[in-house]
Amino acid sequence: MSWSARLDRVEPFRVMSLLEVAQGREAAGHDVIHLEVGEPDFATPEAVVAAGQRALAAGQTRYTPAAGLPALREAIAGHYAERFGAEVDPAQILVTPGASGALLLASQLLVQRGDRVLMADPTYPCNRHFMALAEAELDTVAVGPQSGWQLDAELVARHWRDATRLAMLATPSNPTGHMLDADQLAAVAGAVDSRGGALLVDEIYQGLTYGVEPVSAAAVAPEAFVVNSFSKYFGMTGWRLGWLLAPEAAVEPLTRLAQNVFLAASTPAQHAALAAFTPACLDELEGRRRELERRRDALLAGLARLDLAPSLPPQGAFYVWLDISRYSRDSQAFCRRLLEEENVAITPGIDFAVRGGEHHVRIAFTTSVARLEEALSRLERFLARR
Repeated sequence: MSWSARLDRVEPFRVMSLLEVAQGREAAGHDVIHLEVGEPDFATPEAVVAAGQRALAAGQTRYTPAAGLPALREAIAGHYAERFGAEVDPAQILVTPGASGALLLASQLLVQRGDRVLMADPTYPCNRHFMALAEAELDTVAVGPQSGWQLDAELVARHWRDATRLAMLATPSNPTGHMLDADQLAAVAGAVDSRGGALLVDEIYQGLTYGVEPVSAAAVAPEAFVVNSFSKYFGMTGWRLGWLLAPEAAVEPLTRLAQNVFLAASTPAQHAALAAFTPACLDELEGRRRELERRRDALLAGLARLDLAPSLPPQGAFYVWLDISRYSRDSQAFCRRLLEEENVAITPGIDFAVRGGEHHVRIAFTTSVARLEEALSRLERFLARR
């Protein structure tokens, strides 16, 4: 039996294979330090868990409207107003099964066969793959320190074609952790709008910033489509809950898509997420953000001692994008050997970059400072043998 040709454009997410190998080594008794997967070692906040348990005990397990619980949509809109100064109508928010559900809706609405999509290279691979499944053509634009590892307005103008319909940003980005500020976001939005295109902004790591204030496209580009998630800042990875903020005219077709694609997001997860916006929970989450900043600083200091620190430190998310070209031009082999020889799991850059991924790796600072320092010691031993 043959499969759809669309799948030929979807590459494997290699970090998941590496995670499986790392877990196998762990099961065999090895002390593996996990720096590969984008999931910090924090549990879901207790207030969120308790709210989910109360929802289950109260029998709140029936379908919600396709766009989500009205109370949750209102809470998300309130968060935009309080945190980012953005006036958002709750009716413009669709609650989805993870940010992946939001990306699926956006891709199916915004592009079709033959349309071209601009996005940065490197970026989160599933962003490319969602557009490929919608049969769009991808124009991945190589970015680096000179543009702050982001797709800026000048690059949008330079690479826009007659068939380009969509530009996609990720800020803070995975894998680099770099951001666009409010002026840069507004400039990109203007460049896209003047060419009659649409702008889709991945803000999945929104709120996890270090030394800079978080900014949302919702505050400066009201016609942008914005994807967000309860997984990263809110610590709810396994609950699979996200949202899509869309212009008013797009809400009806997106709701129609949601009704047919997934019907509704998890009801208990939605009730649990309401607790994420309480003052006590937000205080806890800010404490976690400060801890991640401490981990980032410890990792950067250790990499500097190895003469490996990036020229631009990450401003957000929980990753360092590292150039290893002095040691290897095969990031997959580099990561495999580091795991086999020193039991440190990091991610090969070829997962994220169409160009240059073979000599980059991504390190997630998602474990304690003590474990990061142990990982750095092991990395130093490993590099000394090369």
